Parts: sequence; C-alpha cells; structure tokens
Amino acid sequence: MLREIRPAIVLLLALTAITGLAYPLAMTGIAGVLFPTQAQGSLIEKDGKVIGSTLIGQEFEDDKYFHGRPSATLAPDPADSTKTVSAPYNAANSGGSNLGPTSKALADRLKEDVDRLKAENPNVAVPVDLVTTSGSGLDPHISPEAAQFQVPRVAKVRSMSEESVRQIVAANTEGRLLGLIGEPRVNVLALNLVLDKAAK
Repeated sequence: MLREIRPAIVLLLALTAITGLAYPLAMTGIAGVLFPTQAQGSLIEKDGKVIGSTLIGQEFEDDKYFHGRPSATLAPDPADSTKTVSAPYNAANSGGSNLGPTSKALADRLKEDVDRLKAENPNVAVPVDLVTTSGSGLDPHISPEAAQFQVPRVAKVRSMSEESVRQIVAANTEGRLLGLIGEPRVNVLALNLVLDKAAK
C-alpha cells in the first residue's frame, strides 16, 4: 500500500514546492526587477515619508482638497466586536455595500449626498461617481467630470483662479490605456499633491 501512496505524496510535495514556493518567489523577483515601484505597492512619498498608494483611495474631508468616491468599507467596532463601523478605504475589508436599487438606506444616502453636492455647485449635474461607491470600496480615481465639478469649491478655498485649477486637473487626467482600455480618470491623491505644490 505504501508503494501506491508514495508517488502521490511525492507529487503533492513537488507540486506544492513548485507552485507554492518556487513560482511565486520567481514572479516576485522578476516583478521587483522589471516593475520595482509597482511591486512595492505603488507607494507615494512626501518629504521621505509614505503617505499613500496610487492604488488605494484616501478620505479627504477638507474643502481645499478634491474628494474621491464614497467608500463602503467597514471595520470592527472598537466598542463591540460583533458590530462594524464605517472605515473609509479600509484595505483589509475591501468590498461594496451590497445595497441594491430598492434599498431605502441607499436611496436616503444618495439623496443626502446629491443635495449636499448640489448646494456646493448648483448649476452643474452631479457626476454619478461622486455619490456611488466602487465595487472594491477602495477606488483611488474619479472621472474628469467629477474633478471638474469640484473645481469651484477648491479654487475658492485656495484663493486660486478656477482656470488654473482646471488646468491642473486636465494635466493630471490619465487617458485610456493604449488609447483603448478603460476610461479617462484622475487619481485623487496625486491631484491633491500637485495642487499643494502649486499653491505654495
């Protein structure tokens, strides 16, 4: 019986070593050589300190900054571990809200968000990505329309002309990959860092 089981055990151990150790280590090493920034998490540094990643959104509440999409990610409630609390852009708990089109909670939140944004910029339609979450809850990008919608507020708070802020948004708008894949987008953290430099 051992003679029949032994090849299966050897094959299991060999495949585990190849697919579980050798292959991942080889791919990690190759990625580190060919794409060092991306392999380390596409981190963004400011004054020698890591402040974020181009891959994960952050919450910006100050009016002088562009705001990203709402985030539906949660975290355990420190007061009661059986419950959860809102934790925007919590990478440890990526996921959407799972609220559907018939959800009253979703409808109420959307109405509240749209009303707040309409008060900020009453003459322009509210871009949908400023009131809806992404599937991951971590999206670092907004559409160029969502960025342009926020220009009057940001320009006013920073005492800059709207035109100069619009130019900064345009200069930081990423196009489609190879001109075909995806949609034009603006990385909110990168845009806010450029804006901070421009305002100095």
